[in-house]
Amino acid sequence: MSFATTKRLTTDGAKTMLAAAIAKAEEFGIAATVAIVDAGGHLLVLERMDGGRFHTIHSSTTKAVSSASNKRPTTTKGAQGQDLDTLHAIGLSLAAGAQRWTAMEGGFPIIIDGECLGGIGVSGGDWEQDESIAIAAVTAVGASL
Repeated sequence: MSFATTKRLTTDGAKTMLAAAIAKAEEFGIAATVAIVDAGGHLLVLERMDGGRFHTIHSSTTKAVSSASNKRPTTTKGAQGQDLDTLHAIGLSLAAGAQRWTAMEGGFPIIIDGECLGGIGVSGGDWEQDESIAIAAVTAVGASL
């Protein structure tokens, strides 16, 4: 077969996720930055909440891209889920590109019916808060974890 039918994340879907993420960040009382990308890692929506630190724009975007590319949550594990020491985690980031891969938690793929439609990245809280905010957003559109 030369062609495949695919789904895509719409802007409205990304905005629904963004609203859920912001609501969860407000519950925690933190100023988070939320980035949502499509399946190719291209930015759909980005919001840095009032008071959010400017470096979180880069880290949230990198988390979103990395989770979409790997089709799994961002973690301290490698692309195949293997354990990494710090040196290997840094090396993988450098090899993939500093804007393409990270070992920081807070990124989740957006998977519908087994197909990865993009990723979300959250930065601004501790790793557990970032992860919880991302999960709230992913579940808001019925995507699987």
